[in-house]
Amino acid sequence: MKRADVFEFYRRLAEANPHPETELESVNSYTLLVAVALSAQATDVGVNKATRRLFAEVDTPEKMVALGEDGLKEHIKTIGLFNTKAKNVIALSQALIDHHGGEVPASREALETLPGVGRKTANVVMNVAFGAETFAVDTHIFRVGNRTGLAKGKTPLAVELVLDRVTPQPFRLHAHHWLILHGRYVCKARTPECWRCIVADLCAYKPKTPVPAKRSAAALN
Repeated sequence: MKRADVFEFYRRLAEANPHPETELESVNSYTLLVAVALSAQATDVGVNKATRRLFAEVDTPEKMVALGEDGLKEHIKTIGLFNTKAKNVIALSQALIDHHGGEVPASREALETLPGVGRKTANVVMNVAFGAETFAVDTHIFRVGNRTGLAKGKTPLAVELVLDRVTPQPFRLHAHHWLILHGRYVCKARTPECWRCIVADLCAYKPKTPVPAKRSAAALN
């Protein structure tokens, strides 16, 4: 994608949603870290449903360790892989207490040393909690980057590095939120809704999906 097209791509997404936010609910940087760790192979809606009561009671690593693995499982048992995730959350909470004074570190390197925390989770926490210009490549961003031609790559890391290289100011801070939301609600995996996509003319994807038969032109205006 040409540099001017990249700028226009982001400009339109920004105009449509000037202040994008993560759809995961949290009350502080610690609960954000926990929520993101729990969201692997799960929907944000499902994670939020499970964590609302949890975060009302548990909002620090100390409280989480006191709750214990079995207590945590009772809160998150509706989330996929909850047994492993509960073990990791208790372990990362203890690691925060032991090595970071109970505070969430702001560096990717430190975050990735925590149990159950990979690069994507670290990038989300750095961006949302600390305002870092990071690109957390999940399945949505990986798909959008490759399908549109914005950032092609065979691995999430490859796509991340391309996004880091091509994404201009003033869009870098919110870029990954715009791309996630676009992939979640418009540029869907099975049937992208190109007929209502505001960046369709800049996109490399062919063929474009047609307007559904039941939707008239008038209905789209």
